Amino acid sequence: MAEFLITGGAGFFGSILKKTLVQKGHKCVSIDLMPDDYMNENFTAVRGDIRDRELLEKLFSEHSFEAVFHCAAMLAHVKKNMKDLWSSNVDGTANIADMAEKYGVKKIIFISSNCLWAKNFDYAVKEEEEPSPVEIYGKSKFEGEKILLSHKDKINSVVFRSPTIMDEGRLGLLGILFEFIDENRKLWMVGDGTNVYQFIYAGDLVQACLLALDYDRSDIFNIGSDDVKTFNEVYTYVIEHSGSKSKLAHFPKWLAIPGMKLAYWLGLSPLGPYQYKMIASSFVFDTSKIKEKLGFKPTLKNEEMLLKAYDFYHRNKEEIKRRKNVSAHNASAKMGIIRLLKWLS
Repeated sequence: MAEFLITGGAGFFGSILKKTLVQKGHKCVSIDLMPDDYMNENFTAVRGDIRDRELLEKLFSEHSFEAVFHCAAMLAHVKKNMKDLWSSNVDGTANIADMAEKYGVKKIIFISSNCLWAKNFDYAVKEEEEPSPVEIYGKSKFEGEKILLSHKDKINSVVFRSPTIMDEGRLGLLGILFEFIDENRKLWMVGDGTNVYQFIYAGDLVQACLLALDYDRSDIFNIGSDDVKTFNEVYTYVIEHSGSKSKLAHFPKWLAIPGMKLAYWLGLSPLGPYQYKMIASSFVFDTSKIKEKLGFKPTLKNEEMLLKAYDFYHRNKEEIKRRKNVSAHNASAKMGIIRLLKWLS
């Protein structure tokens, strides 16, 4: 039986990861800013901040962690204090690396992001592509990668550059989409809907994390689904399989994107720089490296994941509306000016 530390264990992905590890007979300790109601004799929840070095010192000194799964991150669309986001995502990561090195933890598995880029790609992006983040969340993730890899002489850090993680319970900005589908509203897209954007199934990312435990060096891996279809195809699949009466609709890019920028800078929209740069763009990772070196194989496609997440929303929407004090991905984002679009749909 191994013992692991999970940062962000009360969050969307951290919750799925910890339950899988516990079910496999391992012990887990989670540190998270949010409360955690998961109960198991092999699980310990600590409500705290990864910037709190004294707390981290206590955790690392009292436990013998085989590895750290570093999933904690503050998101740009829910944090108005960007300095707080930077210090949590960057300084917090530095603290985790320092403590792991001090207490002889040889493995850190870090959930990074495809937000390291924010432009259209007409080819599958490989690990060698130089990151060029445009907003603070992506910049903080890139900085976190560099911090961990700077410890590679003492710690094997496996970095997963992950697209949007999907499963039952995934909400955040997707909660807005699900509300439109559930109420049979038009699904408005920017552009003609022929762009493609990759997701990753949470269960597949968990399996990659388990595979990484046996990888004996520091490395960066892209991860994502296979056979990525256009947004028109993905949304049509969800509509048809959910029984919704929603229809697809399209805004021209020349009109919508300037309007999105203005709404964001006026504080009227939850969609920030990354979203308005990528909403009509294509982005898919090349995942050949992780398949070759870790033996990874994704199990669900984008449309299957999105339907799974929507079905959960549909079944639990009343409970979701009552949620308080949960992580950003476990609650629907506030619509802001998008509510006006909903009324017109």
